[in-house]
Amino acid sequence: MRIIGNIFWLLFGGLEAAIGYFTGSLAMAITIIGIPWALQTFKVGLLCLWPFGANIEEDESSTGCIRIPMNIIWFIFGGLWAWICHVFFGLLLCITIVGIPWGKQHFKLAKLSVAPFGKKIDLNF
Repeated sequence: MRIIGNIFWLLFGGLEAAIGYFTGSLAMAITIIGIPWALQTFKVGLLCLWPFGANIEEDESSTGCIRIPMNIIWFIFGGLWAWICHVFFGLLLCITIVGIPWGKQHFKLAKLSVAPFGKKIDLNF
């Protein structure tokens, strides 16, 4: 089910969303100050490519105490809009019984897009 779900996810919008996140990541990486946020955007883009079977885990060691202000800056300058988009599409997909698995993946992406600093993704291929 995981492979079939990911293939349908990629065909019906996941690939476009991942390309959008990767493009935003590249634009932020051009500036030196945007590199930490570019890495987090790339992380969300990776989850957009293969969400079924992936887990989001807390990773306290990677950013330390700086993760709270970094997450606040992230949320103000784009995380809120990413969260709104993923929650909207998650709710839209959950209206139908068939779309519930894909709606759950949007909710997983919404969880990561609110505060990506201090989290890691386990893709479980």
